[in-house]
Amino acid sequence: MKLRLTALALAAASVSAAAQTEIQWWHSMTAVNNEVVNDLANNFNASQKAYKIVPTFKGTYTESFTAAVAAFRAGNAPHILQVFEVGTATMMSNKGVTVPVGKMMKDAGEKFDPKTFVSAVAGYYTAPNGEMLSFPFNSSTTVFYINKDAFKAAGIDTTKPPATWPEVALAAAKLKASGHKCPFTTAWQGWTQLESFSAWHNAEFATKGNGMQGADARMKVNSPLHIRHIDNLANMAQQGLFVYKGRSNTPEASFISGECAMMPTSTGFYGNVAKNAKFSWALAPLPYYPDVAGAPQNTVIGGASLWVMSGKKSDEYKGIAQFFSYLSKPDVQAALHQRTGYLPITTAAFKMTEDSGFYQKNPGTEVGVNQMIRKTTDKSRGIRLGNYVQIRTIEDEELEQVWAGKKTSKEALDSIVSRGNDLLERFEKANK
Repeated sequence: MKLRLTALALAAASVSAAAQTEIQWWHSMTAVNNEVVNDLANNFNASQKAYKIVPTFKGTYTESFTAAVAAFRAGNAPHILQVFEVGTATMMSNKGVTVPVGKMMKDAGEKFDPKTFVSAVAGYYTAPNGEMLSFPFNSSTTVFYINKDAFKAAGIDTTKPPATWPEVALAAAKLKASGHKCPFTTAWQGWTQLESFSAWHNAEFATKGNGMQGADARMKVNSPLHIRHIDNLANMAQQGLFVYKGRSNTPEASFISGECAMMPTSTGFYGNVAKNAKFSWALAPLPYYPDVAGAPQNTVIGGASLWVMSGKKSDEYKGIAQFFSYLSKPDVQAALHQRTGYLPITTAAFKMTEDSGFYQKNPGTEVGVNQMIRKTTDKSRGIRLGNYVQIRTIEDEELEQVWAGKKTSKEALDSIVSRGNDLLERFEKANK
């Protein structure tokens, strides 16, 4: 009798599970952030019985993006695709591949007000006609991480992190003199040392408002200021003050281990550092050149958003819409922000975090928010260029030549502009 009851229970559970509509979500989150993605899916799944979000890690942002293109052509794309910010222009240009999030939410009968999102975040994912195209998820910006224990050992004041690039070089020299093998490194070098660097100094990265005003934008990263900055980093590399540790977020492991003492990277690295660093550390604003008029200005958005793929069933879109409504809840957003370091994407989540005293209890966690909410200009509103996934690769290739001493800064930056403009011209022609 007991066995029969157990079998009946299993059968009932099987029927219940089969009745659920599965929503496939492809993402690129690792370490602590991967845990957060799974928790979000599990918590939503537990909150209702009709839908089941199935998150799947598909590799780096570039790998996931490429896999999704192939899957769409084969007719088995996921329902939700996490796309990093540099893929936004490409996603916008591919008509019929995605469903605008605003339209999907309305069609599904879910309440959705773009005005509840932080304007600097929502504006980046909004079309010129005012329609919101994707759902902001893990929005980030660049900040400066320092190893306070290493600073203390080198005799550097830990209460005053380097605020300018000359101060970074001086701190790196003291760190090296104290025996530190990797005083400074950088993650996401194109994003931190070219894109965010440009916005932070209110310098043009590309024409047409960095691509925000049209597909006929062209690269501008070979200005005297950009050459000066890459020259300075190249000199630091030659002296052993800057140690190159690889592309994308690969260098972050060298900070967690204590090997490298200073590193600009994403606010989204915060959760990993908070959980795994075995030393005292701090967050600080990005360094700037004090003689550049208008600096510091503001940093630009990074991270990724969630795009809804086309060709799915009506009921599936209802499930996606309910999941996005869940993700929009102030308490969910506040917890996501506080746990990962990603920016609060709604004003309600920011206020909830501020009122809770989180920023006071965790000094430095407000840095990314403060950098993003400054008044923007046409040079600092964001960067939205076609074929930018490929252009990022060009940036990596050319900068690596500089760090290796095989090219001058001017040669590399001129090449980034030339090669990048070729891709931008192709994108413009393809989207006329």
